[in-house]
Amino acid sequence: MGEVLLELRGLGKQFSMGGRGTLRAVRGVNLMLRRGESLGIVGESGCGKSTIARMIAQLTDPTEGEILFSGENVTHLDRAGRRRLWRGVQMVFQDPYSVFSPRMTVGDFLTEGIVHFGIAGRSAARAMLPELLRRVELPAELAQRLPHQLSGGQQQRVVIARALSIQPQLLILDEATSALDVSVQRQILSLLMRLKSEMGLTMLFIGHDLAVVRSVTDRIAVMYSGLLVEELPSAALQQVAAHPYTRRLLGSVFSTADRGNKQIAIEDLSLIEKGRQMQGCPYQPRCAEACAQCAESCPQTVDLGDGHHIACFVKTC
Repeated sequence: MGEVLLELRGLGKQFSMGGRGTLRAVRGVNLMLRRGESLGIVGESGCGKSTIARMIAQLTDPTEGEILFSGENVTHLDRAGRRRLWRGVQMVFQDPYSVFSPRMTVGDFLTEGIVHFGIAGRSAARAMLPELLRRVELPAELAQRLPHQLSGGQQQRVVIARALSIQPQLLILDEATSALDVSVQRQILSLLMRLKSEMGLTMLFIGHDLAVVRSVTDRIAVMYSGLLVEELPSAALQQVAAHPYTRRLLGSVFSTADRGNKQIAIEDLSLIEKGRQMQGCPYQPRCAEACAQCAESCPQTVDLGDGHHIACFVKTC
C-alpha cells in the first residue's frame, strides 16, 4: 500500500442558521487516503459529503479537526499556502459549464493553470494542448471552440483535462457525473478508470449513487447526517455491509435483473433533520433495528478488520 497522502482527523463543520442556532454539517470525521487509491464518499443530499470535499480543497474553513496533506497540516492556510495546496489538489464539480468563462476558448482555459502555476510559458503550454485533449479522448481542433459549442460530456472532459494539466497529487470529483445522461456518464467513468490506471491517480469521488461510486473506487465511506457511519472495501460492499443505512442504500440500487419487481419505500425526509437534533444515533428515527442504546448515545467507530469500520450498535442491540 502507498504512503498516506490525505488524512482527516476529527473534521467538523458548523454553519450558522441565524436565529435558529447552528447546523452541524460534518461531525468528527476520520478518514485516510493513500497515494494511488480511490476513495468514494456516498450518501444522500445534505449528508455533508460535498462539505468535506470543499474543506479539503480549502474552499470552506473547518470548524474543528485537522486536515493533513502529504504530511503537512493544511487545516488553516494563508493565501500563499492555499496556492501551494491547489497545485497539489484539484477539484471537478457537478456543473462543468459553471467553471468556464463564456468568452474563453477551450485552449485558453486549458493553458491557464499551466501558466498560472509556472509549469510552462504560454507558448509551451499551447504546444501541450493536443496531448491534453487526447488524454481525455477529445480531438485537438476543440481547442478553438467556446464552451457553449461543446456538449455537456465534452465540457466535463475538458474540465478533467484542465485539472490534470498541472499534475496534481489528488483529484476530487464532486458529483462529477450526476448531471450527465446515463450513456455519457458511463463514458466519463470509463475515462476516469483508464486515467487512474495510466497515471496512478489518487481520487476522492463524491456521489449519491452507490452503484456509480462503487464502480470507480477501491473503498467507500458512507455518510449520514454529517457522520461517517461505515467504511469498507468497494469489492466487498455487497457481502459485508453491516450498517442499516448502507444496506438501505444497497437496496435502492436497481439492475437489469430486477425486471420491474423491485420496490423502494418512500422515506420521510423530515426525519433527517430530526436525526440532526436528537441525542444518540441520528439514523435512529429511520432505523428498523434501533434499540434503547441508540437513543442514549451516538455510536463510536469500531474496527471490524480488513479495512471495515462501522459506527453502529447493530452488533449489540
